[in-house]
Amino acid sequence: MAILHTVNKSPFGNNSLERCLNMAKDGSAVLLIEDGVYGATSGTAATSMVENAMKSVKVYALQEDVEARGVKERVMDGVELVDYAGFVKLAADNSQVQSWL
Repeated sequence: MAILHTVNKSPFGNNSLERCLNMAKDGSAVLLIEDGVYGATSGTAATSMVENAMKSVKVYALQEDVEARGVKERVMDGVELVDYAGFVKLAADNSQVQSWL
């Protein structure tokens, strides 16, 4: 049973991303949205945590939110950018959606 986890809080002011990655099971997907996209940037305190998680879960970031925050050039390798249609597809392709607040 695959789960899509969504995280909308910055990992620099909230531990939602860390809690999510600790609970996400192999084969799950994690979608970073809103300020959560800062967790997809390279060269930060969250980078190694996300890179380690990508060994067992797929990490996505909402392209519109990445661009709105001006971090597109800093998105780490392995994080796939998706648009809103991709967000809907991820939700449909997984049996559950868990939002981390």
